[in-house]
Amino acid sequence: MTLTAETQGTAPGRGRLVSRRIVVVGAGTRASDDPDAPVGNGRAIAVLCAREGADVACVDVDRQAAERTSQLCEQEGIRAAAVVADVRDAAQCERLVAEAAEGFNGLDGVVANVGFGAGQGLDGTTPELWDDLFALNVRSHFLIAKAAMPVIADGGSFVFIGSAASLRAGTRFPAYDASKAALFGLCRHVALEGAPRGIRANHVIPGPVDTPLGRYGSANVQSRSQIQFPLGRQASAWDIAYATVFMLSGEASYITGESLVVAGGLGQIR
Repeated sequence: MTLTAETQGTAPGRGRLVSRRIVVVGAGTRASDDPDAPVGNGRAIAVLCAREGADVACVDVDRQAAERTSQLCEQEGIRAAAVVADVRDAAQCERLVAEAAEGFNGLDGVVANVGFGAGQGLDGTTPELWDDLFALNVRSHFLIAKAAMPVIADGGSFVFIGSAASLRAGTRFPAYDASKAALFGLCRHVALEGAPRGIRANHVIPGPVDTPLGRYGSANVQSRSQIQFPLGRQASAWDIAYATVFMLSGEASYITGESLVVAGGLGQIR
């Protein structure tokens, strides 16, 4: 199968985000011993934003991962900053937004790309695990949006990165599925509050993606390893990044409160 330059992350930028100031939360990539490890969604999103002309604040709980993404963004010829924060903590969510806005003298876009799944069915999911996953997977998105709404520029854009696990059962991680499904409601509300100022909010929903975390899932979740993909492959992180940049850009200036599934037809034609 011939992959496009966009899917491989080698296509040149087209100036779609020139002079924009974007914060990408979850911009690192999971550490991997795989010598051929692919890039993660957050890093691909941050680098593509930079390639398209935006200044990018790269937020991650892992300092080394955030700094590496920031370096890759700077190689695209823009300003970048690494911000370390654990988004389970409300005060750190406020701080990361303030730090990014102060560093770039404002914000034009916010991407919330954090989430993880664990547990095994209802019986294997403790109340503590449920609360922890909700804190990471949806509460943090709310806290970041709450902090960013007063400082984001009119005409700005929020993008929440969800999961196809919100569309159908199958992961056996009830807290993950439920928390990702909650992003539909949060996205619509942020779109409603932002609309009078031309601020948009949209929801990108990846299916299985070939990332270090995705490879971990394929090795540990039997149902994932058995998926038959209509287009013959999983998405790359760059496929998710291009959908996200579209939602951040002026090309999507009349799209808000919507959800874009990036799953190669999975669940629709197979």
